[in-house]
Amino acid sequence: MEAHARPAPDEIRRWLADVPDPEIPVISVVDLGIVRDLAWDGDTLVVTVTPTYSGCPATAVINLAIEAALRARGIADLRIVRALTPPWTSDWIGDAARDKLRAYGIAPPIDGTAADGRMLGRIGRLTGASNLTVACPRCASNRTERVSQFGSTPCKASWRCTDCLEPFDYFKCI
Repeated sequence: MEAHARPAPDEIRRWLADVPDPEIPVISVVDLGIVRDLAWDGDTLVVTVTPTYSGCPATAVINLAIEAALRARGIADLRIVRALTPPWTSDWIGDAARDKLRAYGIAPPIDGTAADGRMLGRIGRLTGASNLTVACPRCASNRTERVSQFGSTPCKASWRCTDCLEPFDYFKCI
């Protein structure tokens, strides 16, 4: 791509907003907050990606999808850089993405429930050292229970609503 025809990083970010997360296709890699930086280094576009955790099995698939989307838009020279610092945090998931998760049937992460003790925020509450209240994404009831700390992917836990009896995933706060 010639220098005068280079798209701005904001435009590229809009393109990447159409690249779905392979494990949760209702949100994009931009919604998830893993596209950390977009910059031109000469004629090469450098995309900095921070995986949700260092061993995330979807990282390679995400990088391939980002590359394919950008090449389809005419970006010929491209480098994807993996950045582990600062580490990704579920705080990087914006409010709109949290709403998309909820509408998809996944309870979004509850701020302040990670091991680092971040302050409580958006939804839910701690009711004791290990008792977390997670609202059901289907009926909004707080009468829920954790079935397993491990869900359909490593970043989710399995929960069940005791009112509507539906199982659901909870996106862990990391």
